Amino acid sequence: MAALTLIEEFLNTVDERSFSRHGHIHAGGEQLTSPGALADWLATRDLADAGVEWAQSDLADALTFRTTLRRSLAGDVDVATVFAAYPLHLMPDGPDGLRVASRSGRRWLDVIVETVAVAVCRGDWRRIKLCAAPDCRWAFYDTSRSGRGRWCDMNVCGNRHKTRTYRERHQHAT
Repeated sequence: MAALTLIEEFLNTVDERSFSRHGHIHAGGEQLTSPGALADWLATRDLADAGVEWAQSDLADALTFRTTLRRSLAGDVDVATVFAAYPLHLMPDGPDGLRVASRSGRRWLDVIVETVAVAVCRGDWRRIKLCAAPDCRWAFYDTSRSGRGRWCDMNVCGNRHKTRTYRERHQHAT
C-alpha cells in the first residue's frame, strides 16, 4: 500500500476540486508548476537524485504521464496506453528473481512507472480511483470491501451527492 500512496500523491499533484463546503470554496491548483517544483516534490519523497539538472522536459514528462494515468482511471484510455511511451522489461532481481523495470534514464520516473506497472499486474490498480464527484476528481485508494467505492471521502463528496439526490427527488415529488 505504501507504493500506491506514492501514486495517489502523484495523481493528486493536480487538484481539480472546485466545490464549496461550509461556505468555503475549494480552490484547486497545480503543484508541479516548474521543473524546480517537480524537483522539490520528488525530493520530499526521496526520488530526486543529487546534482541532477531539472529541465522543462522532465516537467513535461511528469505532467504527460500523470495526465495519462488520470485518463486511464477515468476510463478515457486503456491502462496499456499508460505504458506506450515507457516500455517495460524484466530485469534480474536477486539470485532467482525477476522484476519489472522501466529504462527512461530518470530514476524518479522509472520508480513511478514501475510502481504503476506492478499495481496493474497485482490487480491493485483497480483500487486506485478518481472521485465520482465531477467537481472533485481526487485520486484515492478504495478500501471498501467490495472495491466499488466511488467517493474520495464519504463524509464530503458522498454526502454532497446523496443530499443533492434527495433534494432533487423531493423537489420533483411536490
